[in-house]
Amino acid sequence: MDALDRVVKPKTKRAKRFLEKREPKLKENTKTAMLIRGGNANLTVTEVLKDIYAVKKPFAVLYKKKNITRPFEDQTSLEFFSKKSDCSLFLFGSHNKKRPNNLVIGRMFDYHVLDMIELGVEKFVSLKDVKNSKCPEGTKPMLIFAGDMFDVNEEYRRLKSLLIDFFRGPSVPNIRLAGLEHVLHFTVVDGKIYMRSYKVLLKKSGCKIPRIELEEIGPSLDLVMRRTHLASDDLYKRSLKQPKALKPKKKKNISHDVFGTTYGRIHMQKQDLGKLQTRKVKGLKKRPAERAAEGGGVSPKKAKSA
Repeated sequence: MDALDRVVKPKTKRAKRFLEKREPKLKENTKTAMLIRGGNANLTVTEVLKDIYAVKKPFAVLYKKKNITRPFEDQTSLEFFSKKSDCSLFLFGSHNKKRPNNLVIGRMFDYHVLDMIELGVEKFVSLKDVKNSKCPEGTKPMLIFAGDMFDVNEEYRRLKSLLIDFFRGPSVPNIRLAGLEHVLHFTVVDGKIYMRSYKVLLKKSGCKIPRIELEEIGPSLDLVMRRTHLASDDLYKRSLKQPKALKPKKKKNISHDVFGTTYGRIHMQKQDLGKLQTRKVKGLKKRPAERAAEGGGVSPKKAKSA
């Protein structure tokens, strides 16, 4: 049995809190990514990993030592690191003559590799090369995808899902306008993927709504897709399954139309409208003859003579 698989009973309160943090939850923690250097990573790949780490912080772990592994041939090392650091996302960088400036991006399910896509870096502009003010650490980015391939091709559709998982950051209940200051833009054109990073500048416009300008801050990557390792439809569907406690309970007698209007149906007992209390108006008063007829045929009193 693997040392990480056996049941460990905590001996201290700190160890207990550590194990409780890793337990399955209804609402999982923010996904953390591990960035790993291969055994033959060159300077370009190392700089790419450092820049992605700077964008992803604080939800990332950067391994500074080189690790000799091949993800598409043997995945045990990645699964070991995933258990050790409690990371469900990974980015592996390597370089060789056959596949220069190589990146492998992927995600885990139950500490096993679910999806894995290999990308080649054709052009790279580092954060240091762009002399502009950068976004603060931990800023949640806005993700924009352009290109029909992200919706038509299955491999690019899975890559889009993978990139959203990798860069989305924590889930937040509220959003403020000043916090929307980082944009990650992904474009697919002629089989190439262009990744650009922008800072949102809010300028004065003379009205309540500010004028928006985008300033490139880096990193900038031109990528090309190489090999893919995608999960089967059954495994992918099982990874998306949610617990029953998170599913919204169906409310009876409530429906919605295409415009989002809510309609409710109320069940009431049968009412006797004859006993309904209405507004008393002189014009609606019954005449003496009508009251006498309802009272059982008793003749009304004679009017007093003058």
